[in-house]
Amino acid sequence: MKFVLKIGGSLLNHKEELKRLCSVLGELAARYKMLIVPGGGRFADLVRNVDKIYGLSPLASHRMAILAMDQYGILLADITPSSVIIHMLDNVDSVWRRRELPILLPSRLLFTSDELPSSWDVTSDTISAYIAKLLGIENLILVKDVDGVFTRDPKKYSDAVLLEKVSPDELVNMRTCVDAFLPKFLLLEKELTCYVVNGLHPERIQQIVEGERTTATIIKAKP
Repeated sequence: MKFVLKIGGSLLNHKEELKRLCSVLGELAARYKMLIVPGGGRFADLVRNVDKIYGLSPLASHRMAILAMDQYGILLADITPSSVIIHMLDNVDSVWRRRELPILLPSRLLFTSDELPSSWDVTSDTISAYIAKLLGIENLILVKDVDGVFTRDPKKYSDAVLLEKVSPDELVNMRTCVDAFLPKFLLLEKELTCYVVNGLHPERIQQIVEGERTTATIIKAKP
């Protein structure tokens, strides 16, 4: 089984936990075929702030945010054992054959063949799903700093309830930890199963990869 993992930029705020996560992923790469897509984190936040000041065009801000993903990807590669930076998808298999972990810096790929809208509604969540589609991979893991998708923001509301399973059409009108465009994309790509999991607990990512139940949210289109 193959997996695309998006490593959320929010994990940059948790130094030791992020380093531990990267160590676990490096170990898992010896046994499982995984591709890492970086989030944007603080690097993308800088682009958002510049956009507010200068009123950039949607295309310019979209591309600058993608370059922010590149920067985070370089950081992740530097702290992840057995990882290899890649820029395109045609050499993923060769990296897997060496039992190494490819980390995609997506700018070169997306600047030449980006079918996604240029909008802040499209973040690394949807980009990761798009990468999974290009590779024909049916399992996407969005690694964030929360346990999954909640009915309300769990960082603000103590009565927020974790959704163990939810369909994309149910998510369309909800504000959650995934980007606004992802539910629409998943409605079109019905074969894609998306897991939202807390990277502060690396064992949960391992459990998903190994087919075990864990604390997470599964987003899957209804048959």
